[in-house]
Amino acid sequence: MKKGLKLLDCTLRDGGYYTNWDFDKQLVKDYCSAMESLPIDYVEIGYRSVELDGYLGEYFYCPVYKMKELKGMMPNKKLVIILDEKNVGIQDIDDLLDPCVNFISMVRIAISPNSFDKAIPLAKAIKEKGFEVGFNIMYMSSWIENKDFIEKIPLIDGLVDYFYMVDSYGGVFPKDVEQIAKLVKSKTNCQIGFHGHDNLEMGLINSITAIDCGCSIIDSTITGMGRGAGNLKTELLMTYFASKLNWDVSFDKLSDVVADFEKLQEYHKWGTNLPYMISGAYSLPQKDVMSWISKRRYSIGGIVNALQEQVIEGDVNSFDLLPRDASFNRAIIIGGGDSTLSNFKAVKSYIELYKDDGLCIIHAGTRYAEVFNTFEVPQFYCLAGNEGYRLQKVFDNLSLIEHKCVLPSKRSMGSFVPKEILNHTFELSEATFTDQYQDSPLAIAIDICLYLSIKNLDFIGFDGYDITVNKSEFDIAKENQYLFDKIKSQDINFSSLTSTKYQIKESSIYSKIK
Repeated sequence: MKKGLKLLDCTLRDGGYYTNWDFDKQLVKDYCSAMESLPIDYVEIGYRSVELDGYLGEYFYCPVYKMKELKGMMPNKKLVIILDEKNVGIQDIDDLLDPCVNFISMVRIAISPNSFDKAIPLAKAIKEKGFEVGFNIMYMSSWIENKDFIEKIPLIDGLVDYFYMVDSYGGVFPKDVEQIAKLVKSKTNCQIGFHGHDNLEMGLINSITAIDCGCSIIDSTITGMGRGAGNLKTELLMTYFASKLNWDVSFDKLSDVVADFEKLQEYHKWGTNLPYMISGAYSLPQKDVMSWISKRRYSIGGIVNALQEQVIEGDVNSFDLLPRDASFNRAIIIGGGDSTLSNFKAVKSYIELYKDDGLCIIHAGTRYAEVFNTFEVPQFYCLAGNEGYRLQKVFDNLSLIEHKCVLPSKRSMGSFVPKEILNHTFELSEATFTDQYQDSPLAIAIDICLYLSIKNLDFIGFDGYDITVNKSEFDIAKENQYLFDKIKSQDINFSSLTSTKYQIKESSIYSKIK
């Protein structure tokens, strides 16, 4: 093994994609204790950033008190923060980095190859403040074809301390690492680093290959926690070094922190799977795959087909438009929350009260479709993404269903439609309600109401989520809240008849029944 090899653990930064950059305080203490005991040189604690829209947690902004606290827990480690070049300009450097001087040793910049020119003045400003500088150049698998970027690499000489090859898609193989490392070394005398993703479970062998090719610094994370399929596992790298090179590794400390993060992994489900493997093999963005998987809106097969730009088997390119053959005064939109069943007797009474007064039921999700099937009220099923498969599981015999199934006008990933319901499946015309989240079952439900000129909406079973930990639930909650806010611009009366965490007018279903 080459002398002078450095290791960088970036769990708190890369893992934040799953926790929205919030971590339990005791978990962080255990993590810092493990880092202090391990042969890790650098610990990347998160981003520093200008203010961005939406909620992003503590480790995305890394306030001064947090940097001071972490330095106190890891006094023997060099702490690192990262800037995202697409969000940070030269005018932001003083405000972002002056408070870091006493705590941070290295500042890395996440850079697209096409933005290389913009990153050079950022690096100069960072270097002038006394920090080590790391260039994390993304999309490594596409570098060979990007001749303009390759020819600019010599500009970093004397300016950048570590030039990172970042396998953003998790799709490179050892021979690719060898080829690209050789190319980079021919262009610069800067030390080279490697940040590998584990879509194809090549993180370890690619990192070992990078070291053999002269790379000076390697990234990893505890349990591989990181965006999409995740990264090289720190514990795997430590095991390799201990067993093959006799490195002194405190496995007791390592075991404890791995156990802590494995509990978190059970909840967030990071790690590779078939869609991530496909995205890695074909150099496709992990961001989209991560979003599709976390929302559980699409089947694995559907995601794979979308990644391969194929139409899902069972999907038909076009359907008849939803007919306006009935007049409705009121719609009950059913969500998937537990409050639907816990208040079911009241919901049943409410339906009986209004069923002869132009009432319809719209299922934003098919979880409770069978429960409501006995009601003699017109019903609609919103078939976004995977809902057709779920409908098959809910009903023993789909051929007996008479209610209408509705698809959104835009289906970028396709939507599975079981053959038993093809003859009463329809699509909406161009969406008028929102230009975002058009594949959301809630968006489809509201578009149905607008399409059919329904002026009174009752929401049942939209309980909301505890969004403090689970990023997938956070994303769904944010999506739904956006759609609820959009309704306010419509000429519609609406409220939730069951308890909800969403910012929406609440009424009690019990005040509506006799």
